[in-house]
Amino acid sequence: MRIDIVTIFPQMFPPVMGEGMIRIAQEGGLVELKYHDLRDYTTDNHRSVDDRPFGGGPGMVMMCGPIFRAVEAVEGQSPIPAKRLLLTPQGRPLKQSLVRELAKEQRLLILCGRYEGFDERIRIGLQPLEISIGDYVLSGGEIPAMVIVDAIARLIPGVTGHPESPVKESFSDEGLLEYPQYTRPVEFHGMRVPEILRSGDHAKIAEWQEEQARLRTAERRPDLLSRTEEKKSHKA
Repeated sequence: MRIDIVTIFPQMFPPVMGEGMIRIAQEGGLVELKYHDLRDYTTDNHRSVDDRPFGGGPGMVMMCGPIFRAVEAVEGQSPIPAKRLLLTPQGRPLKQSLVRELAKEQRLLILCGRYEGFDERIRIGLQPLEISIGDYVLSGGEIPAMVIVDAIARLIPGVTGHPESPVKESFSDEGLLEYPQYTRPVEFHGMRVPEILRSGDHAKIAEWQEEQARLRTAERRPDLLSRTEEKKSHKA
């Protein structure tokens, strides 16, 4: 998968994207990351990417020209069509189901905003998929872009150490939170690993894990449990 990221701060990405599983994915040729400085697509001496909003109001708005020129130039660097993503608090919430959709794409082009947001004609003219990582406001789209890349990359076969790892985690298995995990030692500060996990009975262990996942979800995210039950009733 190729991922192009258009931003005014391309230097933010290599320190984060050059570590952990993202580094492994790149070194293995599974993910190709390209960073593009939006200011390279400006036409004035000040390399301006924003201007004051019509009608007044606080802050500055990102202009159409640099964005459109960047998208045209970046998309022309590869014959593979790019799915355009625009990061905004107004977008579709980033859920694991959406991550799975994006992981199937061959190429993504991510537009990182700053200031008070984008000129509306960017949305109208480029028709990107708008995505939000949560109901809060950040300084820009760079950190959300990193979140999206990390979430997607770990679903690509060969990136994680075990092929089942992404499937067993929270939000992946029927929308439930992940069951409790333990490793050695068996006892630590008076807390012991549940006997069932050391029994060797894989069927009973699986039952315990499913039960614990449901109990944890009911306690911490009952909204997820109700959604899961609703999906099952629709399938019945």
